[in-house]
Amino acid sequence: MKAKVLIKADSRFPINRKKIRQVVNSVLKENRVRGEVEVSILVAGDRKMKALNQKYRRRKKTNSVLSFSMENTGEDSGLGFADSPNGVLRLGDIVISYPQALKVAAEENILVDDQIEKLIRHGVKHLLGIK
Repeated sequence: MKAKVLIKADSRFPINRKKIRQVVNSVLKENRVRGEVEVSILVAGDRKMKALNQKYRRRKKTNSVLSFSMENTGEDSGLGFADSPNGVLRLGDIVISYPQALKVAAEENILVDDQIEKLIRHGVKHLLGIK
């Protein structure tokens, strides 16, 4: 199984796309996810992250990571993932704040790529319903 990982990032945010894809696939493998899977990742600035946090969580501040599951959780849904007409499990979207990742990486004295990896792991687990 290899997930299709769609990554969008502004060119001013230097990210390691290969490592991001490896991390997503690693988390899926660790959690025994099989079949075709798709995950979307956006690496954004604090202004975008603050706007998303305000819109979806009613919080007027930035956040390091947000995840938006495609899970169908309505009362009549049977509490499972949304059915896909082509059999691809679309887990959802993960948004990472590059400035927040940079800030935490500096505070913890680690590489920003390592902090982004932590955030991606956290986001994918949320999409899988793992806290």
